[in-house]
Amino acid sequence: MPGKNDGDVDAFSQLPVGLAIAVDGLLAHVNPIAQQILEAEKPDDLLGRSLFDFVEPADLAQTQSRLRRLAVDGTPNPPTEIRLLSLRGNLRVVVASSRMYIFQGTPALMIAAHDMTRMHQIHEQLRDNEQSLRQVFESMQDVYYRTDAQGVVQMVGPGVRRVLGYEPHEIIGRKAEDYYPHPVDRDAFKQAIRDHGEVSDFPGQMVRSDGQVIDISISSHALFDENGNFAGVEGIYRDVTERKMLERELLRLATTDPLTGIANRRAFLERASEHLKHCRRYGSHLVLIILDLDHFKAINDRYGHVAGDRVLVRFVDEAKQELRETDLFGRLGGEEFCVILEQTTIEPALKTIERIQQRMRTTNFEDNGERYTVTVSAGGTENLPEDANIERLLERADKALYQAKNDGRDRTAWYQE
Repeated sequence: MPGKNDGDVDAFSQLPVGLAIAVDGLLAHVNPIAQQILEAEKPDDLLGRSLFDFVEPADLAQTQSRLRRLAVDGTPNPPTEIRLLSLRGNLRVVVASSRMYIFQGTPALMIAAHDMTRMHQIHEQLRDNEQSLRQVFESMQDVYYRTDAQGVVQMVGPGVRRVLGYEPHEIIGRKAEDYYPHPVDRDAFKQAIRDHGEVSDFPGQMVRSDGQVIDISISSHALFDENGNFAGVEGIYRDVTERKMLERELLRLATTDPLTGIANRRAFLERASEHLKHCRRYGSHLVLIILDLDHFKAINDRYGHVAGDRVLVRFVDEAKQELRETDLFGRLGGEEFCVILEQTTIEPALKTIERIQQRMRTTNFEDNGERYTVTVSAGGTENLPEDANIERLLERADKALYQAKNDGRDRTAWYQE
């Protein structure tokens, strides 16, 4: 997974939520919202401090337990309400979620927090003041809604103007599912309500009045009449498009080779393992081939690493022309690449690789006034019934690649028992 870069910092600064990154339990980065939540005049007031310095003592044990579980199994912690003490000693209430992250090449903890202090205070006031409820309802940024048993909207808050671009009266009387671009999202939500009676931070998408599709997060519960019959759903949803965009970008950075745009080693091996499991389950075939650019170090030494990078990018572009959309293509590292051809046997696989090699033989490069070509050696193998993991295929293909190099390069060798 790539480390943090300037683009990440810019993205974090623009987020409408507090975001902090901790390395070994110490704060290493905070965005402006996090700084505001903790009432710090400048980031340096927070950096290097322990995360737990700001957790209200009554919430400390639960918070430590959640972070320990995250460190053990890597599963992101769902949003949970936590009380914090700011640098000025003020109590702040946030809804925080956390996940593992790579910060400057080091495993770290990324925490996102919504400042719910004001909302929490208002909710306490609501217990004694019904008029406050109306004030909150009118000022909510989230969208409150309620439907009947058929999914027809009975009530919707004014926040729908900001989130979906509709006036409340335009929503009331219509089915909530009318605003879902994908029926599968609405079906999944309804199934979760039927199974559990409630959902929290349930993902989905909706279509705004201008046609834009946005990501939403829904927290809702089922309603029942006096006889215990299902009567509808009540809850809130919010626009989390920016958060989802950041998550998708982080996922892209974690799974993509930044130079060539194809799967990086970790992502390739994970997907290749899934392909192998599928083949074992259904008794189908796949071919794994390692491709290595011949004498690549000499190119870097003679023409420089920028020229070498251009060769790698061009190779990927040429190889893609001969691969199917269903084929898996990734960079293992350096000048070494790997291809998984599923539902393929040896002969058609060899023809595919020969076409890739031929493309490179006829591709001319020019640097420092010199023209040159680059050849490709390949080693292949197919899956066997006893192959329990992808590493066995990689070992065999690597031995075949070694043979191809030994035989003079610019050729393909097939692993033979």
